[in-house]
Amino acid sequence: MEPVVPPEVTAELTQILSNLVLGDNEIRANAERAVNERLAQTPEVYLLALTQFATAADTEVMRSFSLVLLRRLLFRSVASPNGKAARLTLYDRLSSQTLTTLERLLLHSLSHEPADVVRRKTVDTTCDLANYSMARGRPWHALQAQAFAMTQSEAAGQRESAYRVFAGCPNLVMDLQTDAVLRVLQKGLQDPQSVEVRHAALRASVSYLTSCDPHQAAQSLSLMYPMLETLPPLPHSHLPKFLNTLTPLTSSSAQLFAPHLPALLAFLPALILPSADPGPTPTVARPFPGSQGAFAFPPEQSDDHEQERDEEAEEVRKAALEFMISLSEARPSMVRRVDGWVGAIVRGCLGGMGELRDDELQTWLEADPSEDPTDDTYPHVYEQSLDRLACALGGKAVLPAAFQHIPGMLASHDWRLRHAGLMAIAAVGEGTSKVMQNELGKVVELITPSFSDSYPRVRYAACQCVGQLCTDLEEVIQAEYHQQLFTVLIPTLEAPEARVHSHAAAALINFCEGVERDTLLPYLDPIVERLLKLLNPADDPARQVKRYVQEQAVTTLAMVADASESTFAKHYAAIMPLLLNVLRNANAPEYRKLRAKAMECAGLIAIAVGRDVFLADADSFVELLIRIQNSPVDPGDTMLPHYLIATWAKVCQAMGPDFERFLPVVMPPLLRAASIKADVSIYGAPSSTYLSSLHQLMRVAEDDEAPEDKEGWETIRMDGQQVGIRTAAIDEKCQAFETMVIYCSTLGAKFAPYLPQCLELVLPSLRFFLHDGVREACAMMIPMLISCGQNSHTLTDQMATATFSHIIACISSEGDSSFLSSLYKCFTDTLRVIGGAGALPGELQVRVLDATKRQLQALAEKRKTRGARSPAEIADEKEDLALLEEMEDFALEDMSKMLALFDPAHPLLIAVSSVRDLGLKLSAWDSEDEGADE
Repeated sequence: MEPVVPPEVTAELTQILSNLVLGDNEIRANAERAVNERLAQTPEVYLLALTQFATAADTEVMRSFSLVLLRRLLFRSVASPNGKAARLTLYDRLSSQTLTTLERLLLHSLSHEPADVVRRKTVDTTCDLANYSMARGRPWHALQAQAFAMTQSEAAGQRESAYRVFAGCPNLVMDLQTDAVLRVLQKGLQDPQSVEVRHAALRASVSYLTSCDPHQAAQSLSLMYPMLETLPPLPHSHLPKFLNTLTPLTSSSAQLFAPHLPALLAFLPALILPSADPGPTPTVARPFPGSQGAFAFPPEQSDDHEQERDEEAEEVRKAALEFMISLSEARPSMVRRVDGWVGAIVRGCLGGMGELRDDELQTWLEADPSEDPTDDTYPHVYEQSLDRLACALGGKAVLPAAFQHIPGMLASHDWRLRHAGLMAIAAVGEGTSKVMQNELGKVVELITPSFSDSYPRVRYAACQCVGQLCTDLEEVIQAEYHQQLFTVLIPTLEAPEARVHSHAAAALINFCEGVERDTLLPYLDPIVERLLKLLNPADDPARQVKRYVQEQAVTTLAMVADASESTFAKHYAAIMPLLLNVLRNANAPEYRKLRAKAMECAGLIAIAVGRDVFLADADSFVELLIRIQNSPVDPGDTMLPHYLIATWAKVCQAMGPDFERFLPVVMPPLLRAASIKADVSIYGAPSSTYLSSLHQLMRVAEDDEAPEDKEGWETIRMDGQQVGIRTAAIDEKCQAFETMVIYCSTLGAKFAPYLPQCLELVLPSLRFFLHDGVREACAMMIPMLISCGQNSHTLTDQMATATFSHIIACISSEGDSSFLSSLYKCFTDTLRVIGGAGALPGELQVRVLDATKRQLQALAEKRKTRGARSPAEIADEKEDLALLEEMEDFALEDMSKMLALFDPAHPLLIAVSSVRDLGLKLSAWDSEDEGADE
């Protein structure tokens, strides 16, 4: 192909790119600067040179690297010439002639590149360019024509690339006749020579069905047959990627699978069951007889080699299970109607959960739970899948299928089946809680014998099961079955295995979170006695207590104290000195968590026993907290700031107004934490360098995947861009505001010295969209701050006016119904503090009423649009829609309260009632959806 740039540019760029892949940091940095300079000065020439290099470089690595680099540079944001922020990229600065040449070079690479791995990079870059161009009104007809021509090529690699282009850029075929598109896709799905072509055609088909409009989708239903027919003939080595390709379609277009569910049910269960046994006779290994067949797990094994699961079959199994679970989550009502669907998934999950290794017991017993190497071999995916299935389909569908097998599992001679049965009950608890309540007594009777099981991991699973049920059926199980559960849990605190008695203590936390104080009191003494032995076994000096057990004991003591309230005072003298001793002496890095838990526990005990009991140790405790706060910062101790702020808040709650003298100590770090700016990274944002890390680029070139999210960061989509947020920083900010709420509500007028600083932080944070907790805490705090100012006579008219003005501005722009309710409550409570609507300036009254009219109009439109949806759509999203309307109803209720302050017969109250009547009334629906029945 004729060169498109001068030879000297090609030579220079070749040298620069060669330097970029060298290991020498200085040489690489100089090469990066050179690229940046050339792109800043003559972007068109060097982008064309880079594209040409991608077609002509001698090695596959350099051609791949060039294509990935081109893709990143073309669509990297750049500053606009006038210096103002603009969403422009290098692409936007290229002339039409340059773009035409660039397109021609990529098409040449697409049709002439001999290496599959490089051609796939060409496809990715080509698709990005096509999508970007079409979004800006520049069609690429040559690509469309070439891709269709390549589907007829004799070379499988060419056919594969064509379908990859259709998958990556579905708009290429959206304006064509549907029949013509279906013929091309079906041809690829039935390709007789290449599995890779069939897979690329499947990707293209999924992309097409996901992107097409309802009319095109209705005309394309026949495409599902050849798509699904690609599965049965496949060898196991290829099945996972085909199933993984189909799985996203279950979420976007689940209804397409409805006619095919019987066929899928005939094919998929064999992939997710570990083995099949049609025999009706129950045995120890096969305790589940029945007409539907039974399954055995784990299979009989004769040596270590046979114990290793075949990785290929396991990948198939997980992919098939994920497909079935995803489809069940997307259309619960659809799959419930298919006999055998739920049962097959349940059996597959139970089978997988029973596949634990029998040679790991000693490792498991000796491991710290946070560093347990056996966790890597635990079949988490099956347990999580059972949980997801129960949450999607509910108890009426899942419980009968699960308890067809669970009793037999709990009676099995194989500890792995007993363990799996208990973990299965825990897994289905959340999704089936309403139905399980009706049979809770029988469930408890099944679980409690397992606390005396001979195998420690089964006893551990019993603790896990009870703890989970105490969360999922909170208050019900504690109120009705506390005697049966305490009878087995309390002795388990003395189990010989650290993993078991520690987990029993953990289960007690869940129990105490939903228990009534009077229910707990008869058991308080034996619980505390045993927890103290775990924390400080003075009666058995030879016993070595593991640190994680002490951490758990302290945590459980804190929850028990919180639940038992003032009654805990009789144990105060035995526990508080131990905690203070930990705070004095546990300074080594390995004791970080124990020290943090001791702080938390001491604070909760202080609140439980009250000011009078705690006062004797208050000064000592506060001195220790001050010492810890003033100690040199340990960068490895990420827990300390969180626990320190939380503990100061607990001390304030315990001491009440007496805490005022410590405000100068606690407020400066709290204000700093509340002032933290969000640490945000916007992918594709303007940068001082056009190049990302070379290693990152090379990794993308090799793996064809975007970089993984960094630990401690969360990625969200905002304004069409990927935004990375460092969650630890904004969690700390949220905690700071929540703590200020406690200080202000507890101290009242005594908090006045910090009123101006807090208002200055709180008001703008009502718009802190990156964290709902920050906004909620600020909305809650504003009326308290205004009350503090009123009572201390430090509130100025300017402060009050600015506060109301800011809230009204937020109400005007708020689109989240749940937070709209909080804003109206904030406004109304603040209005009451200053003396009612009469104290609000007239101009502000007009503004808030105008904002309320606009919000009512917006809510009315949302409800009308929702009501126009088909009954099937509403039924499938019933729970989500019910939650959404509930949030809107809260907002409407809080609007009403505010309007009533202005005038009990305010005309807008009629509008509020009218908008409320536009709701879907989902609670009155007769639906087979379990959410309504439960």
